[in-house]
Amino acid sequence: MLEILFQDDDLVAVNKPANLAVHRSAFVGPDDAFLVDLLREQVDGRLHLAHRLDRATSGVLLVARSQAMAAQIGEQFMGRSVRKRYLAVCRGWPEPPEGCIDYALPGSRDTGPRREAQTDYRRLATVEVGIPLGRYATQRYALAAAEPRTGRFRQIRKHFAHIHHPLVGDSQHGRGDHNRLFKVHFASHRLLLHAARLVFAHPRDGRPMRIDAGLDATWQRLLQGFGWTQAYDAWRDD
Repeated sequence: MLEILFQDDDLVAVNKPANLAVHRSAFVGPDDAFLVDLLREQVDGRLHLAHRLDRATSGVLLVARSQAMAAQIGEQFMGRSVRKRYLAVCRGWPEPPEGCIDYALPGSRDTGPRREAQTDYRRLATVEVGIPLGRYATQRYALAAAEPRTGRFRQIRKHFAHIHHPLVGDSQHGRGDHNRLFKVHFASHRLLLHAARLVFAHPRDGRPMRIDAGLDATWQRLLQGFGWTQAYDAWRDD
């Protein structure tokens, strides 16, 4: 059962679990579950995706109840008026602790043309764990907030990899040894990237909307174990 965060005659917002594909595509198997199919079992009527999240990413996902509403939401995303707030865990401690990653990115094909892409980030908390890996006796990780100004394919994942602080659990752009460390020592088997908040104008009447998505058990366990709960709470309430 999907967690429904908001619902009216025009929109449905759900808290998408990690590792759940949003819709059928060439990148998923024929026997996989899909968010849209699961949502149809909970919500009557037609459903149209208003935007997308990577399969590995969790968090707020908007679904429109009509093609017209989906188009209006899509225009807000294209016009960059939607504010998107993400929570992530990255390898190392980004320096400076906050800034903007400005690095052009291609689309879904790496050989395609590059387009401008910017992601604002902020380091919220850090931890150093006493687990040897490679030539280092301890490993450093950071809890980070990210707000993409643009909406390129896997933008946040690619931008953090570009500054040499890949996200934990990222099998395409991250570090396999650190991903395994989190699986073995912290029972974390997912990409640690969560779409925590969307702020936009309701397409029907323009009223301001803010939708927040809570964290799953893996996130909550890591926040508590690394002493990051207070930093997360302050960021969430900001």
